[in-house]
Amino acid sequence: MPYFTDLASQYIDGEWRQGSGSWDIIDFNPYNGDKLCSITVATVEEIDEAYRAAERRQVVWAETSPYTRRLVFEKALRVIEDREQEITDAIIAELGGTRLKAAFELQLAKEFLRQAVHLALSPEGRIMPSPVDGKENRVYREPVGVIGVISPFNFPFLLSLKTVAPALALGNAVVLKPHQNTPICGGTLVAKVLEEAGLPGGLLNVVVTDIAEVGDAFIAHPVPKVISFTGSDRVGRHVATVAASHFKQTVLELGGNSALVVLDDADVDYAVDAAVFSRYVHQGQVCMAANRIVVDRSLAEEFTEKFVAKVRGLKVGDPGDPDTLIGPLINSGQAERVAAAVQQGVDEGATALLRGESDGNLVWPSVLTDIPEDSALRREEIFGPVALIIAVDGEEDALRVTNDTPYGLGGAVHTASVERGVAFARRVRSGMMHVNDSTVADEPIVPFGGEKHSGLGRLNGDQFVEAFTTTKWIAIQHGRSGFPF
Repeated sequence: MPYFTDLASQYIDGEWRQGSGSWDIIDFNPYNGDKLCSITVATVEEIDEAYRAAERRQVVWAETSPYTRRLVFEKALRVIEDREQEITDAIIAELGGTRLKAAFELQLAKEFLRQAVHLALSPEGRIMPSPVDGKENRVYREPVGVIGVISPFNFPFLLSLKTVAPALALGNAVVLKPHQNTPICGGTLVAKVLEEAGLPGGLLNVVVTDIAEVGDAFIAHPVPKVISFTGSDRVGRHVATVAASHFKQTVLELGGNSALVVLDDADVDYAVDAAVFSRYVHQGQVCMAANRIVVDRSLAEEFTEKFVAKVRGLKVGDPGDPDTLIGPLINSGQAERVAAAVQQGVDEGATALLRGESDGNLVWPSVLTDIPEDSALRREEIFGPVALIIAVDGEEDALRVTNDTPYGLGGAVHTASVERGVAFARRVRSGMMHVNDSTVADEPIVPFGGEKHSGLGRLNGDQFVEAFTTTKWIAIQHGRSGFPF
């Protein structure tokens, strides 16, 4: 596949080049184990080169008309449309995404590019009054400068592009470090798309490396003013600590433990469809996935029977097969952690209504119920195809169970009454809730982010402007001020 030969390198200051580290990151197809490519890691020195290039180029880019900047993202959209089949094949090969998942990822990526076009023109200054006669207060919106972006493996093309494009549209430069399991889709492919779209060299740099080589150099480097990280809360805590010690802002999009709640007046068949999608899309490797299905006891038996029957019918296998709905997990470590979580649940007394077998990185769906109240599984994120069905006694009990987790990213509630659903959603301690829908959703103009251990800050829409620009107050005294001495 051309992308895995042509893009297996670093991209620094507009040049495609090999890293100078002493070892290679090997990129494997998680379904069949084939080697896709190897990339020699970037060193601390190359991280410095990338950030210094970004710093130099950003000054000119920030002074470029936003009408000119937005042309890059208009063309990038056309590049993706022209290469859609190739990018789809790359997503399937590198991260085991099904064709359905790849289509979902590309559609959202295109929507975020359309938004980046508008974001270029979004920042607005303000003129504010002053109690001092003859004084004019101007508040300008300016780019922060250089942003460091660390992207995850589950939606690498989308989640890199949705951060990189708005940051660039607002006049910043970016250094991107993709996850080592998805260096092409999450890194160099994004750079290639924007290069073909006419983005000047040096404004986006991609460094493929690992903390074993560079430690905290990517975060602690003096150039970036903002670090945007998407990944686990464990790593996010470290990123936040290091960044804060260097007076950097952070935007952290971390893990979740979403609940899909089925109240006593819900449409059971529709709730089952929403719950199955919410739990098993992309093998459950989604931060918004519904780890917990919280069902009113009056509907629990009917719901569970229909849910299990639907899950049994999900085809597991080759992600390139259009009929496959569950492909491989990203690596063997992830598959082992999922199997261990199921075993933990059973050992603690849970009932396995379905217990999925494993074959390499393929893990068949599991459904657990009767999970003990004190089980850690009820409060942690399971990044794989395991659903926990929890029966509750009424709305207040459903709310208690939903909030009983250190995470607070998203969730959903199903009910015949929209306003009842809204009232319930407002009492859930999370950044996002959906009434009568899936827990998995992202839209370019609405705030995306979580509470508690699910992150800091928001992305999308006006939140990009807040995250990737800063304000400057310039006061002008017309006439002469009077001074007390």
